[in-house]
Amino acid sequence: MKNIDPRELTDNFFEAVGKEWMLVTAGTKENFNMMTASWGCIGWLWNKPVAVAFIRPERFTHAIIEQQERLTLSFLGDSQEMRKAYSICGSKSGRDCGKVKETGLHSVETQGGSMTFEEARLTLVCRKLYKDTLKEGNFVDKDLTQWYGEKGGYHDVYVLEIEECLVR
Repeated sequence: MKNIDPRELTDNFFEAVGKEWMLVTAGTKENFNMMTASWGCIGWLWNKPVAVAFIRPERFTHAIIEQQERLTLSFLGDSQEMRKAYSICGSKSGRDCGKVKETGLHSVETQGGSMTFEEARLTLVCRKLYKDTLKEGNFVDKDLTQWYGEKGGYHDVYVLEIEECLVR
């Protein structure tokens, strides 16, 4: 994978996050997990290139994210094979199965020790900058609370500095 400056990215992230999806991966080569996410943002904040990830605390990956300084956001593409991998990582828990084996993905350790996948067309290596939890009382548009309750707890929001952009 080739490392490029984040300002060189030309992806349409409305498409990449919302339609293609991404894998959020945290941990070390010895112990990592990934999950599918289709909510997120890419932009500029605090004079840094950032990504924003939304992770429910009940997700297995959340506990690993909490233990680590860095995580990766990997975009696999939108082929049938990659769509199957996204589906597995979004519907099964790493508590119950080995997702790498089930998906057929090939894990790769970055130079800094974060985990990504050989199949990723783009990986953003990110460092946690800020975390907060969405709160019911802070929703200006109360209709948005439909995403919570029986569907799960309020997301933790992570603002992440994009330290590396790895492209295939």
